[in-house]
Amino acid sequence: MSEHVPVTTGQQLGRRSWAEPWKIKMVEPLWMSTLEERERALAEAGYNTFLLRSEEVYIDLLTDSGTNAMSDRQWAGMLLGDEAYAGSRNFYRLEAAVQRYYGYAHVVPTHQGRGAEHLISQIAIKPGQFVPGNMYFTTTRLHQERAGGIFVDVIRDEAHDPESLCPFKGDIDLGKLEALVAEHGAEQIAYVSLAGTVNMAGGQPVSMANVKALRDFCDEHAIRLFLDATRMVENAWFIQEREQGYADKSVAEILLEFCSYTDGAWMSAKKDSLVNIGGWLAVNDTDLFEEARNLVVVFEGLHTYGGLAGRDMEAIAIGIEESVQDDYVRSRIGQVYYLGELLEAADIPFVRPVGGHAIFLDARRFYPHLPQDAFPAQTLAAELYLDSGIRSMERGVVSAGRDPETGDHRYPKLELTRLTIPRRVYTQAHMDVVAEAVETVYAARERARGLKLTYEPRLLRFFQARFEPL
Repeated sequence: MSEHVPVTTGQQLGRRSWAEPWKIKMVEPLWMSTLEERERALAEAGYNTFLLRSEEVYIDLLTDSGTNAMSDRQWAGMLLGDEAYAGSRNFYRLEAAVQRYYGYAHVVPTHQGRGAEHLISQIAIKPGQFVPGNMYFTTTRLHQERAGGIFVDVIRDEAHDPESLCPFKGDIDLGKLEALVAEHGAEQIAYVSLAGTVNMAGGQPVSMANVKALRDFCDEHAIRLFLDATRMVENAWFIQEREQGYADKSVAEILLEFCSYTDGAWMSAKKDSLVNIGGWLAVNDTDLFEEARNLVVVFEGLHTYGGLAGRDMEAIAIGIEESVQDDYVRSRIGQVYYLGELLEAADIPFVRPVGGHAIFLDARRFYPHLPQDAFPAQTLAAELYLDSGIRSMERGVVSAGRDPETGDHRYPKLELTRLTIPRRVYTQAHMDVVAEAVETVYAARERARGLKLTYEPRLLRFFQARFEPL
């Protein structure tokens, strides 16, 4: 990524390079396998990139969850871990950081994001209630359904169109939400589930205008509004870049304002907060907090550690502070933009605009000859690994799972393969390699024949399913 800046050297150069606001202090060697080794590894993994061993991977773009590089300050903070079972001082550091930067009154730590999803689902959903949200996320929907909730997608239509250039494809369609409430009644709505930068839509952001309108709607109907804040820092950057009136506000200011319109949030700190493990649930309502604080003891640990070591809570607290620095966020999303620019120049089909944490390749347009039940996105992830040892992941019919009532595949409109960029891990040269590999696979797209399922677990099948070539 680069920017146009004036220079004062006597010669107008016009363009200067952009660089990361950090330097490398420690390295981890990478190993590049042969094609034969990759063929064997992929077959043993059942053509599921989740089942590959890390040592078999060259550039790992499976996820940005827990794969970030921590800073020297975070590593130093790890040595200050207070591993007391009760009342760890690191919990109070974490609590203060969440209150300062996210603005919520009460904080319950969890081992990771899905622990927080489980807690909020158990305490805020009554069986048979509806949970409207801006597109499903796999673990979130599962926890909502296991609590007896019925998820309803109320995201704007543009989110299902990978070629739409709508700047805020993550927005909730208030007309859809209003129709749901009119049909079933406000008392049948457990809460509105709002995700910042919608993962399954390609990392697409939510506008400040939309969350303000949602707040008004929820107040009018006495409905709670909860936020998946996992990538809200990145969402705040998009608001700064795209929404009128926010260009001069800092990411930290935008984040705090956005959260102020919601009643609480759950968080996987393994993303925005730049750590390898951890999460939290935060709410403003005292009664909800008391329920969550009681329930966390059953499933996670005491309310002052929630399944985390003290050192991990310290690393999260420091990571929260680092994550809202404008220069850092600009560099983080800038690297994703850089990869997007390379792929766009090569006419590669992917979700646009570029999202905050990943490039989502459009497997439907890669493989128009493959039906969706031949799993084109899973096929694309396998082909990319075979070509170059790059690990990506499927976000399509496999991730969507089966309808619990009919047992049939759910067929989402988006059939995507995600190239997820870990934070502060890879260089621009790695992105060059990734772009070249994608171009190579795209050039050979007509040879792809698809996959068939050979093993399917009952829940969250994309993690452990196995396939073989058709």
